[in-house]
Amino acid sequence: MNSDRRFPMLPIPLVRPRRPARDARPSDAVDAALIDRVARHDLAAFEALYRAYHPRLERFLARMTARAGVAEEVINDTMLVVWNRGRAYNRQSKVSTWIFAIAYRKTLKALQREGAAADEPGDEEADPEAGPERRAAARETRALLAQALERLSFEQRAVLNLTYFHGMGYGEIAQIVECPVDTVKTRMFHARRRLRAILAGDLGDWL
Repeated sequence: MNSDRRFPMLPIPLVRPRRPARDARPSDAVDAALIDRVARHDLAAFEALYRAYHPRLERFLARMTARAGVAEEVINDTMLVVWNRGRAYNRQSKVSTWIFAIAYRKTLKALQREGAAADEPGDEEADPEAGPERRAAARETRALLAQALERLSFEQRAVLNLTYFHGMGYGEIAQIVECPVDTVKTRMFHARRRLRAILAGDLGDWL
């Protein structure tokens, strides 16, 4: 393997980043400044970007595939592209949109290679402040939701995932999955209709 294709020699892949508070995401201006430095192969900037995006990509992939090996491979492959192709970021979208678009394509290719485009999404960390009964109920809810999500197509699951669990709008999602906004809306319509047929009660209680 050529040296310029290798992951930078950093300790970050060996240590799971702490999960940041949901309102602690860096601004796009901060991300863009980091990408500019990554384009010049600044290792400190890459480390900061890796630590910021690893938890977000991990949450995205948890609902796309239950295969931990595939999820970690996709994260590393995604960040390798960021490291090697930082100069390709053209500021026509947010940095997060660009990185999630790479992750989406890498996930689809990885699952196609595995012949498993419809894996069951994985679990998430329980709320450490919740009591035993609340944690048990949350695990049961996640398990039921995971089973329902498994019955969606990969494309429908991705749109629902990015909308409900990452707070993205249809325009941004369209850039990530590389399709028209109307196609995103259609996928969401069918995803919601499918989930309503599977899950009892209001979708807002599940998502």
